[in-house]
Amino acid sequence: MRIIYIDCFHGAAGDMLLAALLDAGLEIDALRRGLAGVDLGGYDLELERVQRHGVQGARLRVRVDEGQPARDWAQIRALIAGGRLSDRARSMALGAFGRLARAEAAIHGVPVDAVHFHEVGAVDSIVDMVGFCVGVDILSVSKIYASPLPLGRGWVRTQHGPLPVPAPATLALLAEVSAPIIPAPPGSDGELLTPTAAALLAELATFGQPPMRVQRVGYGLGSKEFPRLNGLRIWLGESDAAEGDGRESLSELRCNLDDVTGEALAYAIERLLASGALDAWAAPLVMKKGRPAYQLACLARPGDVAPLTDIILRETPSLGVRWSPVERRAAGRDSLPVETPWGAVRVKRKLIAGEVAGGAPEYEDCAALARASGAPLADIYRAALRAAGL
Repeated sequence: MRIIYIDCFHGAAGDMLLAALLDAGLEIDALRRGLAGVDLGGYDLELERVQRHGVQGARLRVRVDEGQPARDWAQIRALIAGGRLSDRARSMALGAFGRLARAEAAIHGVPVDAVHFHEVGAVDSIVDMVGFCVGVDILSVSKIYASPLPLGRGWVRTQHGPLPVPAPATLALLAEVSAPIIPAPPGSDGELLTPTAAALLAELATFGQPPMRVQRVGYGLGSKEFPRLNGLRIWLGESDAAEGDGRESLSELRCNLDDVTGEALAYAIERLLASGALDAWAAPLVMKKGRPAYQLACLARPGDVAPLTDIILRETPSLGVRWSPVERRAAGRDSLPVETPWGAVRVKRKLIAGEVAGGAPEYEDCAALARASGAPLADIYRAALRAAGL
């Protein structure tokens, strides 16, 4: 399982997170193609290699044209929801941006759909946040981890005037998920963690350093000068969590719902999977007095129980969630890129004792080629399996 660990040694910002992904192997042309799925113009990406404090890394600038329209959360949500993004990238982006909008709405006392972002900052935020989610999806990252977060000190200028560091929205986002924080290092006056980065980390990351085999390291550097290196790094690699015979101690979350719509149930499952659930499902059942209902359930690592419980409570009418420990033996897996007559497809292979024991093409890859070519989806599936020797 491919994972990333975000080492926030000097905080985090949206552009630094995206720059670190690019430095770790994400192709900028692939990122541009992914972002083109959102109907948003008037900007350009400028990636450069820079050196700070003897360390080389990537710095990303979003060059925004003047005259951008003001956008509220309802408009931004429509842009993302209606964009040509993968289901996973769309769900992650909506979840992260939605967290930011809810935090801003609560702080400023306005309806969440009416939350406005800076005219230029809205474009920056959309590109940074959607771009990070697109990049994670392109790199086939299954799980995101993050270190404790230094927050800085002092004051930051905002459209509402000077506000204390961390910015109120940043602190609210961290409090919502009980994120671990550490004191700012000496000489770190200023904002080290931005609201956009806080929203991405609160929505997508599990806080803690995982056992892993590191394969690539990417540095994302900020533009502001500090006495220390202003940046973060992403460790990209494979999980070591299921060594040996593949046994894992997990938790199963459940709740019964007799007053939920099919749309809400499907969306809850989508959110659970995008937020770290290993599996999520719904099964029909009959409750007291013969009422038809559904049981919503998901499989989670113990450290993800709290955030996934919160999603169930927020996204469904349930008043409570039960969970219990379960044991699982998981086969190993990897992803093999293959070429078909219609284009490239990733094939997910099942591994037992290091040997290939089966596999399946990635649906999103095959579906995209089928839509573009008009070829039957089944033909692309079969070609991908043949190319992978399965």
